[in-house]
Amino acid sequence: MGALAVGLGAHNVGVSDDHRRRVPRTDTVLADARLEPALATLGRARVKEVVVAAQDRARAGEIAPEAVADEAVASLPPTAASMRPVVNATGVLLHTNLGRAPLSAAARDALDAAAGTTDVELDLATGGRGRRGAGALAALAAAVPDAGGVHVTNNGAAALILAATALAGGDATRSSTGRGGREIVIARGEMVEIGDGFRLPDLLESTGARLREVGTTNRVHPADYADAVGPDTGMILKVHPSNFVVTGFTSSVPVSGLLGLGVPVVSDIGSGLLAPHPLLPDEPDATTELRAGASLVTASGDKLLGGPQAGLLLGDADLVHRLRRHPLARALRVDKLTLAALEATLRGPAPPVRSLLEASVASLRSRAASVAARIGAPAEAIDCVAEVGGGGAPGVALPSAGVALPSALADRLRTGRDPVVARVEQGRCVLDLRSVPPEADSRVVSAVRSVLA
Repeated sequence: MGALAVGLGAHNVGVSDDHRRRVPRTDTVLADARLEPALATLGRARVKEVVVAAQDRARAGEIAPEAVADEAVASLPPTAASMRPVVNATGVLLHTNLGRAPLSAAARDALDAAAGTTDVELDLATGGRGRRGAGALAALAAAVPDAGGVHVTNNGAAALILAATALAGGDATRSSTGRGGREIVIARGEMVEIGDGFRLPDLLESTGARLREVGTTNRVHPADYADAVGPDTGMILKVHPSNFVVTGFTSSVPVSGLLGLGVPVVSDIGSGLLAPHPLLPDEPDATTELRAGASLVTASGDKLLGGPQAGLLLGDADLVHRLRRHPLARALRVDKLTLAALEATLRGPAPPVRSLLEASVASLRSRAASVAARIGAPAEAIDCVAEVGGGGAPGVALPSAGVALPSALADRLRTGRDPVVARVEQGRCVLDLRSVPPEADSRVVSAVRSVLA
């Protein structure tokens, strides 16, 4: 009996020393005064998730039970949303996985102003219904005066879908063969695949239109289009292959070479460049395409324009009006936040993507030297090459400068408290400063110092 009592006593001591029993209760941690502001801004449910995560780390032995409250306070997210701000040090200015174009300060202020109730569709002077997003549409029209009419959808693919549906889709004038929609004439070499496996032919055929391919993969001629156009043609589509380059024995037909065939010519330029840019001489822009005779130009708002995700339609006034009044336009319309950010991008100062694109190599080298010096060993200032990305200016190399680190740091920087996304090349982690705004240099330095500590 005495031996049994001793054994039980030893067992009780073991249980009392189990660190998991020392993990504080959830309600006890939530009562910590340091969490009170977060309960108001993030909500109890979000803060509780952070507390539970800290408790789980303590139960797993990763932190001491007494550190749960400290860990919860340190792990609080800046907002109630799960998306986190990151520093784009990849050298890809328009990185699709990182949200493409960063918005300007003016656009962010506009978002904040539009977040509450706003006059998005109200004429304050008369008290009657106003044209939705009139300010943004006026700003877009002013930016591209060659466009007789303008319209905005929720993304670039939606802009093209709206045009294809109205001009050649299943609800357009029936073909003479009775086989549903009309034909879209398009060069075989322009039947591209866009991000995440979406293919342009599938996108267009989903409207009920029929595709009429002309030419070969590498060459197409004006006669190919002329031979294909007929009574069933709804439109000719000219697509800029914005994410690849075909070189060698090639030929294509510009918009000007497609006029006079009796059908609308739609030019999908993709990247959202509204006017020519000296650093990107081969990148098509809306103004040039319209002056060449395009009936309609479609583009994205979150690429080289530097604004929010949006689809831009610019062109013939009657055609744009027809698209705007099409039933599908209602399903593709943009919200007030997009309209606000788009207008501020068009009317305000140059957006960040323009500054990043036009930064001189000398200024980037100076910044790289400064960042490397502030980090210390093993950081090294280097020359490197950046790119536009995001389906814009394929094959264009942008001379740049950055900081090289051991490759093993790339993962640690990406998963740190203030994530920095770099690229790994030639066995090194490269922080390319062409895609980093100058005001973020200190964040880069702090992040690297943290993972080196």
